[in-house]
Amino acid sequence: MAAIYQAVRRRASSLFCRLHSTYVRKMRYLNELKEDDSLCRQAQTSGTFCLFHNLSPFLQKVGNNYLVPQLSAAEMKRILEKFKETEQWIEKSVLIGCSDEHVPRFALDLGALEKSAIESELEGSFTDLRKALFVVDEKDSPMLALGQALLRWHDSHQYCSKTGQPTQKNVAGSKRVCHASGIVYYPQMSPVVIVLVSDGSRCLLARQSSFPRGMYTALSGFCDLGENVEEAVRREVAEEVGLEVESLWYSASQHWPFPSSTLMVACHALVRAQQAEISMNSQELEEAHWFGLEEIVEGLKRKPGSSKQDDGGLLPWFPPKQAIARQLICEWVKQQTSELA
Repeated sequence: MAAIYQAVRRRASSLFCRLHSTYVRKMRYLNELKEDDSLCRQAQTSGTFCLFHNLSPFLQKVGNNYLVPQLSAAEMKRILEKFKETEQWIEKSVLIGCSDEHVPRFALDLGALEKSAIESELEGSFTDLRKALFVVDEKDSPMLALGQALLRWHDSHQYCSKTGQPTQKNVAGSKRVCHASGIVYYPQMSPVVIVLVSDGSRCLLARQSSFPRGMYTALSGFCDLGENVEEAVRREVAEEVGLEVESLWYSASQHWPFPSSTLMVACHALVRAQQAEISMNSQELEEAHWFGLEEIVEGLKRKPGSSKQDDGGLLPWFPPKQAIARQLICEWVKQQTSELA
């Protein structure tokens, strides 16, 4: 038995090492592409491309599924020739990853070309990213979010903030350089805390007037300069709903492309049940309520705008599974359920 155990253990260890090595090789290859313009330019001739039009990604509907086509370099060349554009357009693309087989992936915005003509040629449609993120496969959502975030960043950083001179992107799109001053600009994300507040038996969800009707989510807000995550969570909860956080703990993080590329840092927070009266900041929120376990479980089952109340309003529904807010809500349900078991 000991020999069998050792053999199984060695095989598992070998598999782990191979998986780890695949990841390391992939990350180092991507880093090489970012640092070596010649290598990245060469990779563009064998890579695949996700298309955008004025920051809206291109999707194809097949049956009930929405797919993110990845066009080959040859297909991109054909399309550009059809629209009487040169291959120099490829230089505008940005690197957004690669496959395990080291096939690089790029994002390219064709906003200067006629939208309807491209859609007709490729038999698909350019879709607002807020919708696209929630209809495509989960594995494609981060790719679309990264692609749009990088393209948006380059569009808004074409000039040096110190000299006013044009900046130039490297081939991969991982940085821009002002040759007049030597300043190098790198894409950045703004840190945002998102927190699910609980009083032990209920959780607090809120909505803003800009949200889709009936949707409630966790509290969130940008970190102020000089704050750590814990301070930002405590301040946001105090500002928005007038509650004082007793304890908090980290859950996970997620890149989110709205409003302009943020790093969502998700946390749970606990307030005293005896001091749980909401004092809502109406300048920040439209509504904020405590929800019990049964209400949350029912809300998780609802689709957006699917259930109306007697007064014509919509029953509460929550962000879809691609949003980290839903992860927080599901974690809270799991914790509550285990405590009742």
